Amino acid sequence: MVFTIEEINRNNELLPNTTLGYKILDSCGTPSQGLKGALTLLNAQDETVANYACAEFPSVPVIVGDGGSSQSVVVARMVAPFSVSMISYFSSCNCLSDKREFPTFFRTIPSDSVQIKALVKLVRHFKWNWVGVVAQDNDYGRFGMMAFIEEIAKFQTCVAFIEFISPVGTAERLPEVMETIKKSSAKVVIVFCAERFTAGLLKELTLNNITDIQLIASEAWVTSVQLWTAETVKLLSGTIGFGIRRVEIPGLKEFLLNVHPSKTPHNPFVEELWQDVFGCSVKISKETLASNKSSSSLKPCTGSESLGAINTAYSDVSELRGSYNVYKAVYAVAHALHNLQLCEDGKGPFANKTCGSKSNILPWQLLYYIKQVKFLNNFGEEISFDKNGDPVASYDLINWQKGENGTVRFVQVGFYDTALPVGKAPVSVCSKSCLAGTRKAAKTNQPICCFDCVPCAEGTISNQTDSIECFTCPFEQWSNGQRDQCIPKDIEFLSFNDSMGITFLAVSLFGAFMSGSVAAVFLYFKNTPIVRANNSELSFLLLISLILCFLCSVAFIGQPSPWSCMVRHTVFGISFVLCISCILSKTLVVLMAFKATLPGSDVMKWFGHKQQRSIVFLCTLIQAIICVIWLVTSPPLPSKNVKYQSAKIILECDVGSTVAFCFVFGYIGFLAGACLFLAFMARALPDKFNEAKFITFSMLIFFAVWVTFIPAYVSTPGKYTVAVEIFAILASSFGLLSCIFAPKCYIILLKPEENTKKHLMCK
Repeated sequence: MVFTIEEINRNNELLPNTTLGYKILDSCGTPSQGLKGALTLLNAQDETVANYACAEFPSVPVIVGDGGSSQSVVVARMVAPFSVSMISYFSSCNCLSDKREFPTFFRTIPSDSVQIKALVKLVRHFKWNWVGVVAQDNDYGRFGMMAFIEEIAKFQTCVAFIEFISPVGTAERLPEVMETIKKSSAKVVIVFCAERFTAGLLKELTLNNITDIQLIASEAWVTSVQLWTAETVKLLSGTIGFGIRRVEIPGLKEFLLNVHPSKTPHNPFVEELWQDVFGCSVKISKETLASNKSSSSLKPCTGSESLGAINTAYSDVSELRGSYNVYKAVYAVAHALHNLQLCEDGKGPFANKTCGSKSNILPWQLLYYIKQVKFLNNFGEEISFDKNGDPVASYDLINWQKGENGTVRFVQVGFYDTALPVGKAPVSVCSKSCLAGTRKAAKTNQPICCFDCVPCAEGTISNQTDSIECFTCPFEQWSNGQRDQCIPKDIEFLSFNDSMGITFLAVSLFGAFMSGSVAAVFLYFKNTPIVRANNSELSFLLLISLILCFLCSVAFIGQPSPWSCMVRHTVFGISFVLCISCILSKTLVVLMAFKATLPGSDVMKWFGHKQQRSIVFLCTLIQAIICVIWLVTSPPLPSKNVKYQSAKIILECDVGSTVAFCFVFGYIGFLAGACLFLAFMARALPDKFNEAKFITFSMLIFFAVWVTFIPAYVSTPGKYTVAVEIFAILASSFGLLSCIFAPKCYIILLKPEENTKKHLMCK
């Protein structure tokens, strides 16, 4: 229960922002102690303190327990008037299904009336018509035997004897039971007792050398490994009976082995466990001495004892049956509380469509939600309660077999499920059929009929039951969640409908608009000194190239096609070379203009307008030739990439020739480097005459963006690779636009008094 509560408290989906608490009291297997514990819980008292003041309302809305039917009968009668729900994990007496007497009682173990029907079917299956019964003298045993006699009377099967073992005077009754078994010719004996009473019966049977009988076990002891000893091996081998469904709860074994007195001081259960397992005393208090005289003879524990170092029944989680019922009970409470918390005002189940109190849980309101609870747990089992508070009944048919090393093996040879159609139970199988989506895997050292059902791996399916292998899906398909069907893979690319694609489209159009606006400003003020001094022809050509740079990023958005793949890289390469070559030409003009001021220098005749156009044309032509060779020899084409995500097809443009791709980028880098070097050389020239420092700064931004782009481009998968490339294009374009033209626009539009020849010539 503690493990399950902690698991629920870690679950962010079930009861979020709500922490479950608990208090555990020991009923000691007696109705009186169970009643005392329930009163203590309801009245919010410490059981060690005498306090006779009664609370106005029950302090707890629900009780998980008790284990025994007799204890549950007493407690259920007491809590019913307070509408306190009680969910038992092991009280199977069919008497507790009476809702008139036990209106707030629920359980996660099936009623004995179902087990009795299963036992009768088992007896009839083997054609045993003469059987004896030994039952426990309490509600569990007496109501169970009443149901058995009523059911068996419908068929031609007779009961040879019925013997009851009482909790009081067991030692006197057992010899009488032995005499009855010896004298009877019945060789099949149904033992309907709890584990501790069965242990006494088995001891007497072995002492009397009665080993030639077939025992049929009730669910109370059908998997009790403690009963298997060297003396009882011959008697218990072949024992058969119905047990509660077994489940392996992940993480429970580690939780159990992590228990230690140092982690839970003053926990009497842990102290008792340490005393029983390690034969030492955690601490010897006055209360301990008073309750257990033998404690004084125990050695003190060292603190180094570890449950993981030894094998005990405590740490054996291979037969979690009663524990699984506790697991289901706690989850039923959690889901009921969760449904109560989800209630919306005006849609509630109570008077005037109100909801229950969410902060101060009222027992009668929680009772309503427990009755309605229905959910699938982590093991695929549906948890709910019928009108009698009982769960859907199912049992495993267990056979006791001797293992190779002498230990007992509880082999499941069938199951009984009331949810199945008539005639479907019990089923004698070693392993259940493997459903579609799984495959059969042979068990080591087991016959071919025994196998495990292994889920198909991702990308593989099985669409038939009992498949021996899973089949790989075609390249463009992937397995669904159930692994029983191949479905088309999700296709991923940077779409115009994608929020990221819309953002990039808007930014690129904005950049093109800004470049066009700057061109309009320059055109309007083309005769002003600042425009004329900065080589207006190259400025307009540079702005046109920037518009192309912004717009070329649009080609990277949308589903890749042959034309878009070829356009996106070639237009990008040519546009950026055109842009950089314009800047390079402007930088050369600035440098040469100042050299021309030296006496006798005629250098400017080599850098006139015709020469500037030639530089831009030749630089751009080289890139165009590289792109043409690329497109002719090995052009970029669409490709389907499943390297990064097997369940997705990433549509992307394969670059084709990696060498050509590197040449395109390398040539841009070469021109940008030359431009940066020349601009850096001209940075110290008079400010009013040149823009070298702005070009230097723009080139530094350009290099920073593209140097960062390379590792990001290589390491980013899918559509984010394209997003990184678009970001680099837009960032570098905005860097060039803002660094080179923002200062000029600032003077033209906001400082017109500085846009004069006199001001420009001041230095």
